Amino acid sequence: MLRLLKIEWLKVRRYRAFILLSAIFAVSMVGLNYIVYIQVGRLGDMTAQYGGPEGAGLGGMLLGHPFAFPKVWQTVTYLSSFLLFIPGLVIILLTANEYGFKTHRQAVIDGLSRRQFMGTKIGVVLVTSLCITLIAVVTASVFASAGSPGFTLAGARYIGYFFIQAVSYMSVALVLVLFFKRSGIAIGVYFLYVFIIKNLLALLLNYKVYDGLGNYLPVKSADLLIPAPTSLGRMFTFNNPDTTAMLIASIVWIAVLLWYCTYRFEKSDL
Repeated sequence: MLRLLKIEWLKVRRYRAFILLSAIFAVSMVGLNYIVYIQVGRLGDMTAQYGGPEGAGLGGMLLGHPFAFPKVWQTVTYLSSFLLFIPGLVIILLTANEYGFKTHRQAVIDGLSRRQFMGTKIGVVLVTSLCITLIAVVTASVFASAGSPGFTLAGARYIGYFFIQAVSYMSVALVLVLFFKRSGIAIGVYFLYVFIIKNLLALLLNYKVYDGLGNYLPVKSADLLIPAPTSLGRMFTFNNPDTTAMLIASIVWIAVLLWYCTYRFEKSDL
């Protein structure tokens, strides 16, 4: 597997779209958290001006000191989760290129089994998710260390949830590009599902079929693993799904989606 992943790296290391989107994601991830970090600091300063302790009052009530340990793990992963569509876009582009340049067919002709080829793509999904998670760990550690003393892993379970979220988004992207085989259509359907369809389906299932059923949709269950880290955010949460149930649902969907990817590639006409 390591040899196959090295071959995959040789394919993408000079691919401009891959480099550009990866850089955009990393910068956006840090930048989004930094913007919120600055705004939280301003709320604390405003409170101090009116006689309250710095970082308390309005900022503390609404935000609960989100960038201090241990709350920072939840804050950083929650904010970063809004950007997880970007790695999914990368997976679509990389896999669509295999079809566009017929390199998937050449790989099989050269002796790679279909299962090995798809195993490499799944490996890319897992490695990419791991790299994204490491960025979240570093980001959270830096912001929290700058504003609060002491390092703690309390609440670090959200890092694991974030990894599951990343794999979930990219698994859906991989299924779509294998199904449509064209980047344009796959990207369009991917964006529609991630931003619109999954939320509409969840609302319909929750209110027309059974309350909470819509939470078990692909990606939706992963989104619910990390709730909004603020009291204000929880005020607008109409249901509080069980985290264990959402975790199990997310893992099951990932397994089903990745199995389908392997099955479809093994049965499809190259």
